[in-house]
Amino acid sequence: MSDAHRDPGGPNPERALSAENLPGQRGQGGEEIRVQRGMFGANNGGDTSGYGGLVRSVRLPGPASRPYGGWFDEVADELEGALEEQGLLPGNAIEKTVVDRGELTFHIEREHLVRVARTLRDDPALRFELCTGVSGVHYPGDKGRELHAVYHLRSITHNRVIRLEVSAPDGDPHIPSLFEVYPTNDWHERETYDFFGIVFDGHPALTRIMMPDDWQGFPQRKDYPLGGIPVEYKGAQIPAPDQRRSYS
Repeated sequence: MSDAHRDPGGPNPERALSAENLPGQRGQGGEEIRVQRGMFGANNGGDTSGYGGLVRSVRLPGPASRPYGGWFDEVADELEGALEEQGLLPGNAIEKTVVDRGELTFHIEREHLVRVARTLRDDPALRFELCTGVSGVHYPGDKGRELHAVYHLRSITHNRVIRLEVSAPDGDPHIPSLFEVYPTNDWHERETYDFFGIVFDGHPALTRIMMPDDWQGFPQRKDYPLGGIPVEYKGAQIPAPDQRRSYS
């Protein structure tokens, strides 16, 4: 497909990057959060993939440097300018800006999340009117910020998509709720709380939504024990995942 026929609403259709400024590179750069052994990182005999000897470094993309390319710079400039007009230094609210795989992510300090989100929604040059949800992520090796919440924002006015990412330590899993800015996050924040244990301060009814009310722990954390129940299938007894033999 020629450039003339590409969808102008794609992630970053106008980006032009020089060889020395390729943002969000992983490779040997970025932030190493752990070294994974085996295909799935299992260390209790649960890796049945046959790749138990595989060793690789798990890295998060590092911060990008300007120019980001295309409309990414416009959004970053407008956001930083709007925060300055409110008397907030952008560097105090935006921990880093990441451009990776054609997508733009602002890493926000959690105490400034609500103000940044409201600015992105209300500023005429930004107009990210819709939040399509929040995703939880758990990086046990990312010390001091093991829990991450990722908000996906869409501007219907400008046909743009960005992300906000906020982190919190395992010992203090509190992040401000965005319910008052984006009411559609009601159930999304409940689900993230249910599975990851992130406490969204200010949410009107932060209760479990998928698991039973008396469930212990948060099942999608990576340190949650791998378990299950044996299953009978056509006369054969299939053991629970944590009881299957390992090929590593």
